[in-house]
Amino acid sequence: MRRNRLGSSAVEVTELSFGAAGIGNLFHEVDAAQAAAAVDAAWDEGVRYFDTAPHYGLGLSERRLGEALRHRPRDAYVLSTKVGRVLDPLPAGEPAPDDGLSEGFAVTATHRRRWDFSSDGVRRSIEDSLERLGLDRIDVAYLHDPDDHAEEAFRTAYPALEKLRAEGVVGAIGVGMNQTAMLTRFLRDTDVDTVLCAGRYTLLDQSALAELLPEAVARGRAVVIGGVFNSGLLADPRPGSTYDYAAAPMTLLDRALRIKAVTEAHGVPLRAAALRYPLAHPAVASVLVGTRSPDEMHDAADLLSRDIPDAVWDDLRAEGLLTEDPHDEDGR
Repeated sequence: MRRNRLGSSAVEVTELSFGAAGIGNLFHEVDAAQAAAAVDAAWDEGVRYFDTAPHYGLGLSERRLGEALRHRPRDAYVLSTKVGRVLDPLPAGEPAPDDGLSEGFAVTATHRRRWDFSSDGVRRSIEDSLERLGLDRIDVAYLHDPDDHAEEAFRTAYPALEKLRAEGVVGAIGVGMNQTAMLTRFLRDTDVDTVLCAGRYTLLDQSALAELLPEAVARGRAVVIGGVFNSGLLADPRPGSTYDYAAAPMTLLDRALRIKAVTEAHGVPLRAAALRYPLAHPAVASVLVGTRSPDEMHDAADLLSRDIPDAVWDDLRAEGLLTEDPHDEDGR
């Protein structure tokens, strides 16, 4: 599988990457055997980039991913995790919430997430992640969703990551968010190697083309794209499908169905087009796919291997369903 470098760092990622929120029990439980099998399936398909976070299952995702990769050569894969939420044990005697989910994850709430973008919080978060993962270094560390903590993220968290990179504790640094404006600011005002942009460069939402992707190209930085299926609407567009984890508006459902009609007219599954689309942009290094089972992993690899005729993109543009990229002569 093709690999791409993250900015000027020495870190190279595969174009298809494993999103480990699912094996942290996102929305419903995944047993340990299935989680391990999903990671093994990714390895068998040639995936060598794995992304996790303390937030995912209160550390469960990190522990499972570290265990599943423990017998693999450490230099053969890239692992990213995130900072910004530290996990504090619940005080003795405090009952755990009994709502079945902990911020979307089906885990027992033994800890409480606490936002912390201070220098000490960043270093503690990395140290805790290393312990859960069973590793001595992190390949990529992202600031995780600093939307409501912008100034602290720029003033204290980013410099802390820069110092950890200089110390060799992390190989590359970046920011992961569901928006483009602050990611673009990080590209302009800091020396991040990469940004992880979720849901804003897809067949339904090409807003990253306005500023983020051109800025990344101009500065030689890499972009990792997540949320290519927009939380389900581009996987299976139908009444009841979700977009950004909420019920999809009818206007977006209609648009998704129009896109599906175009791709299927050329014999191309909508999901295959959705997965491939971001990789055509020169700034995009990898597409991150959330995976919770071997079947899902094999399916993603199969979709990525499909041949997609240029006529698919031509027809989508002709229908006004794709935004032209002025920096890409092919319009993709």
